[in-house]
Amino acid sequence: MEDEKINIEKLINHWITRSDQDFDTMMHLYNSKDFHWTLFMGHLVIERLLKAGVVKITNAHAPFTHDLRRLAKLSKNEFDDEHKRWLDTITTFNFKCQIR
Repeated sequence: MEDEKINIEKLINHWITRSDQDFDTMMHLYNSKDFHWTLFMGHLVIERLLKAGVVKITNAHAPFTHDLRRLAKLSKNEFDDEHKRWLDTITTFNFKCQIR
């Protein structure tokens, strides 16, 4: 069976569109002062943008992970140490919240 060719541009647009939708949701949650869920949605916003970057660089599906630091590395974007720590903090916060 022949593998189906991936439409890279469509996949990148999918991740960006989903990120934009999540950003709107995040802002609604923020305005309603539901900060815990605001932070969770913020993680998804960043994750999906990074996945768009991974797809653009690799011409393949992004990995199934929520680890922002790993996605940032795979996307080949340059992040300074402070921003890398932010990505680690956001990821850790959301992982801890899911475990509870």
